[in-house]
Amino acid sequence: MTETIINLESVNPIDFFGVNNGKLDLLKKKFPLLKILGRGTQVKLCGAPEHIENAREKIELVIQYLERNGNLTENYFETILGGDDAETVDHFVERNPNEVLVFGPNGKTVRARTVNQKKMVAMSETNDIVFALGPAGTGKTYTAVALAVRALKNKSVKKIILTRPAVEAGESLGFLPGDLKEKIDPYLRPLYDALDDMIPADKLGYYMTTRTIEIAPLAYMRGRTLDNAYIILDEAQNATDLQLKMFLTRIGANAKAIITGDMTQVDLPKSQKSGLLKSSRILKNINGIAHIELDEEDVVRHRLVKAIIKAYDKEKEREDDWEREHGEGRREFKDRR
Repeated sequence: MTETIINLESVNPIDFFGVNNGKLDLLKKKFPLLKILGRGTQVKLCGAPEHIENAREKIELVIQYLERNGNLTENYFETILGGDDAETVDHFVERNPNEVLVFGPNGKTVRARTVNQKKMVAMSETNDIVFALGPAGTGKTYTAVALAVRALKNKSVKKIILTRPAVEAGESLGFLPGDLKEKIDPYLRPLYDALDDMIPADKLGYYMTTRTIEIAPLAYMRGRTLDNAYIILDEAQNATDLQLKMFLTRIGANAKAIITGDMTQVDLPKSQKSGLLKSSRILKNINGIAHIELDEEDVVRHRLVKAIIKAYDKEKEREDDWEREHGEGRREFKDRR
């Protein structure tokens, strides 16, 4: 049997052990083959060398997180202990503090996690308008909101405006219960969810009340001039050509804008055409406007989301091949399958 002592002098022992040793108990449950004692600024591990080494690595990751963030919830503590893959560790223990976009509630760090997300961040720093296109789960909206929150906290802008078309598949605003705000809020929920991850509830409530942060349907942007603001148009594939032109011409002095969209999920009626690809194409070579395409390699949701996206992409390629070969018969063939 081997014995190892780990010092906690660089962090507050209470933050490590938790209230009533709650986190220490989680540590013991994670490593039941070890005898673990916590006393003062030390953690003592007794057991087989290979078990001690595994526990020591996880404890050091927790210490790194506490050194950078100052506090750690039991949920995050347990997640770090259970993370056996590099992605989990990289998400919870920030290797480069300069890459953190926002420090959210409970010590959560928000940052770009993939190559294209990092490109998106870099582009936003040198361009006033960024088009970010890609499938679901690639972090387009989340990264954009984090950039906006960072700009607000750094006082680079005075307000954040988040907007998206109030269009969803198979649904109509008129059939939803409640007043106009209650009808629209479900469509804007993903934007609220992102903000909840980055701003404490009381402060977010204050920002919303004072309109420092404004979330509104795209139609509400008409006629406005948006100065000193960070503006995000989300789900832009559901905006028509005229709506996108209207939005882009709202941008005022000292303002930045990010337009996100997924051309595989257009929910407009068949009589209307998305204006996203056209606007992205005709604005391609304008200085100050950048374009980034994210793909399945940027998916940061459940591991199956990446597989789902690949499956749909493969099916679309098969359908396109059939249409090129058979023309108008494609729809009838699909319906008969």
